[in-house]
Parts: sequence; C-alpha cells; structure tokens
Amino acid sequence: MEFDKIKNKGQARLFQNEYMEMMTKTHPVVIYALYFPIIIFMLYYGAAYKGIAASTEALLFMSGALFWSIFEYVMHRYLFHMIVESPKAKKFVYTMHGVHHEFPRDKERLFMPPVPSLVVASVIFLIMYAIMKWSVLSFFPGFLFGYIVYGSMHFAIHAFAPPKFLKALWRNHHLHHYKAPEKGFGVSSVLWDIVFKTVPKKEEI
Repeated sequence: MEFDKIKNKGQARLFQNEYMEMMTKTHPVVIYALYFPIIIFMLYYGAAYKGIAASTEALLFMSGALFWSIFEYVMHRYLFHMIVESPKAKKFVYTMHGVHHEFPRDKERLFMPPVPSLVVASVIFLIMYAIMKWSVLSFFPGFLFGYIVYGSMHFAIHAFAPPKFLKALWRNHHLHHYKAPEKGFGVSSVLWDIVFKTVPKKEEI
C-alpha cells in the first residue's frame, strides 16, 4: 500500500477504461437494495420450505453475524494489509484496500462494489453450503447482515461525526488510518481488537 501521503480530498483513478472505473465505485443504497432482499428471501425459504424453526433461524442468524465480525477482522488484518514485494501484488493490494487508505474520505469506495461483492459472496455461500447444507439459509443471512452493518458503520465513520456511544469505534478507525495502521482492524466492533490486543493506545492520538 505505497503512496506519498494521505489525501482527505479527491479520488484515485484505478482504471483508464470508463466502465472498469465505474465498477470500482458504489453507494450504500445499492448494497442495501442488493442484499436485504437476499437476506429476507433466504430466511423465508428456509422457514417455509426447509422446515427451519424460528428459534433455530434466530440462533444461526446471530451466529452468522458473529462469524462476520471475526471474518472482517482477519480479512482486514491479514489480507488487506499483507506485505507484498512484486509490483503486480502491490497493485492488487492497493486496488483492494490501499486506495482507501490514500483517499479515506472517498465515499464511493467505502463498500465493495456490487459485481466483485456478489462474486465473493457467492463463493462464500457455496463453501458454507458444503459445510452446513440447508442451515446456510439462516447462517448466511446473518453473515450478510454483519457485512451490511460493517459497511454502514464504515461509511458513517468516514462521513459523519461520531455519536457519543460510538466514539471508541470512530477513534480506533481514525487511529488505524492516520497513526497506527498496524492496529485497529475491527470496524463494526472492537471485540477482536481487544481479544488479539490490537486496540490502538490513547497516547497514539
């Protein structure tokens, strides 16, 4: 993720092709319109056609959301911030996440764009289905809901002032961007930063 300095204005251009460039951007409403119907349909189909009890659905849904939180932490810490050497690998890491660190206030790149998001979600769904069969119809919606909460929180942190009860999340993420990129990997929660001792210290402000 090599760049000269953090830029709080402007937007990077990742591709010369207009259509490719357009596909690197999105708005939260697009993601909501894409995933909330999928969540509702899966929960309905699981209950109506696969006989999943409401209590089981609720437990699996919450488990899926919790699993998202650790998935978010691991991906952010070990994939988005991985150390690479080759120019192609550096370009990949920059496109995937480094551009956000260079232009943290670019509101069009705070959610993963729809096309790559759907591809990744489909692969994860198939893996989960192979492991848990039709229980995935309750677990995966929780996982998707966790992603939506994460993305919404991420958008809010970069776009708005923090409400009093969420100041710790805002502080941790801003420290991650501006002072301690090797800490503060949780966005929707500080839980796993606490568990793995990667909470930025107050003196790093």
